[in-house]
Amino acid sequence: MYDVSNPHYMGDHTGTRKFRRVLLKLSGEALREPGSTDNISPPIVEDIAAQIKAAHQTGLEIAVVVGGGNFWRGVSASNKGMERATADYMGMLATVMNSLALQSMLEAMDVPTRVQSAIEMKNVAEPFIRRVATRHLELGRVVIFAAGTGNPFFSTDTTAALRASEVGADCVFKATKVDGIYCSDPNKNPDAVRFDTISFHDCLTKQLKVMDATAFSLCMENNMPIIVFSMNEPDNIRRALVGESMGTLVNASGKDA
Repeated sequence: MYDVSNPHYMGDHTGTRKFRRVLLKLSGEALREPGSTDNISPPIVEDIAAQIKAAHQTGLEIAVVVGGGNFWRGVSASNKGMERATADYMGMLATVMNSLALQSMLEAMDVPTRVQSAIEMKNVAEPFIRRVATRHLELGRVVIFAAGTGNPFFSTDTTAALRASEVGADCVFKATKVDGIYCSDPNKNPDAVRFDTISFHDCLTKQLKVMDATAFSLCMENNMPIIVFSMNEPDNIRRALVGESMGTLVNASGKDA
């Protein structure tokens, strides 16, 4: 049984995890076909939406944060001479496009969905209001948080940590290209060791780059567990959200119960 140090967490002796409300963090690149020049792949978005729907049908309350890297990366543009704040605002707009794509696919599957944007744009999304977002979740709607925090210099990882804390989620699920957190880059080091569990403190001191330091620190301060898992395997998003034990669990103790 996993102890994620959260009052809403329930575990059983089979190694499964059970949650009431979760936040799923997806990268913008997750919506793009590898090697394609298209920014968004409708079949990939459809598959992600189908997995979210399957988890949602179990009664799980689901919030989502999607990155914008398939369209734009503010840090990369800044490194090439663009003013950083402007570059980051452009990245926030990219996340809105991705959020609308996911919303459209979910609603085509009859999943009630709301997009809340940290940058006001009344024609396409609600403004982010914490109490409204929480009520949507209570009513069984998937809530997609767009436009980051609304401020430059913060990543969508930090957005995920912030929004999860604000709406009282039980855990942040970060879907990645690898099956958890390793001691070093497994693509460069074939001997890299994967952690089943690790503490927030160790992630920070070892400078493990799966999430940025601000996001890790925010989760640590708010005792918000993180599960890092691979979305490359079929059905892994659904399996992770409904409680199958996979990936790396990051919590305060870095240990299983």
